Amino acid sequence: MGNLSGLSPADRLAYAGEVIGAPVRLQASPAHRSPVDGVVVDETLSLLYVRVPGRTRPLAVPKSALSGTILLGGRELPLRAEALRVRPEDRTKRLLAGGPRRLR
Repeated sequence: MGNLSGLSPADRLAYAGEVIGAPVRLQASPAHRSPVDGVVVDETLSLLYVRVPGRTRPLAVPKSALSGTILLGGRELPLRAEALRVRPEDRTKRLLAGGPRRLR
């Protein structure tokens, strides 16, 4: 699973849980030109939707372009796009079981 083998068991458990409702801080990227602070409100296989204060609609951010931090399991963790680039309903079994997954 890419470089996920370097994750500690606690980090694997945090990434395997629900990310909706988690605060995120994203660095500027081609997908969004300025840094973003917000809360994850939805996700798909390839996108995170982040509610940003002052915006009426959530910001759709490609998971492949993620760079920043996310607050999971009471700790601030670096965003790892390869850990999140999976169908939300499959993330738990793949991360906790350590099963193989081809990166797209």
